[in-house]
Amino acid sequence: MTSADSGTTVVVVTWRGADHLTGCLDALAAQTRPHRTLVVDNASADGSAAILAAHPSRPEVLRLHRNTGYAGAMARALDRVGTPWVAWLNDDAAPEPDWLATLEDTLESQPLAAAVTSRLELPDGRTQSTGVRLTADGHGADLTEPSDEVFGFCGGAALLRADAVREVGGVPASFFCYYEDTDTAWRLRLAGWHVVAEPKARVRHLHGASTKPGSPLFHRWNERNRLLMLLRCAPARVAVRELARFAALTAVLPLRRDRPDAANFDPALRLRVLGEIVLRLPRTLRERARATRISALGRGAIWDAWAGL
Repeated sequence: MTSADSGTTVVVVTWRGADHLTGCLDALAAQTRPHRTLVVDNASADGSAAILAAHPSRPEVLRLHRNTGYAGAMARALDRVGTPWVAWLNDDAAPEPDWLATLEDTLESQPLAAAVTSRLELPDGRTQSTGVRLTADGHGADLTEPSDEVFGFCGGAALLRADAVREVGGVPASFFCYYEDTDTAWRLRLAGWHVVAEPKARVRHLHGASTKPGSPLFHRWNERNRLLMLLRCAPARVAVRELARFAALTAVLPLRRDRPDAANFDPALRLRVLGEIVLRLPRTLRERARATRISALGRGAIWDAWAGL
């Protein structure tokens, strides 16, 4: 269901999503609230293009020439959003029919909120996320119990004010994948906006259908983007502390006989992360300066209010 008069553009990013894309599109077609659907295809070569062309909902498609990741695709999509609100939705997610209406009503009733996050549930019924919290060491972690206000939204299914996102610098396309949602939420909070949760907006999520949590690529993006986010958004003392901790652990890991088998404890992977951060540091510091210019609240105030809760 689409409408030129709708208030929301639902952006679905897909990459090799042929196995689950139809379920997502079917769920969007069943929404009770009119909307525009924009699918960003990250150069899929698995038949996704044919599925999109044949689907009766006739979604608008932006097909990219290369895989830009979730973050890159969302950044490209934002340039094409002309509605006041933009929804982020994973291609392996299937929202309930009243999902969008519930999110829109919640955001409409919360004028100080720039984003509202959904309740994501795994196929077995367990709750994956009701929002994102900020840990004491600067990780974004999924909450699994309902809360009136959350630090950040889960990018798998959320509704945002499009102009607010643009005003704080948009989506960090260079992240490629992971932490683009928490970084965006952090900058929105620095600008004085709130982020709220709406547990009644339910979404069934396959989780990890396109990327594999626990894989070396997952850990590379996860570790790198957390540190880049801290350099962009956190108090300087926190960003420097966490970067130093990461580097120190990387240095001693080759000496440890009890080194965990997980990919994020692989010294070679961690060295690559550090190298990527060094190469990106000038740009990251410019982005930090931009966030400072638009900030209505201090970095320390945000950190003290949310870290470790």
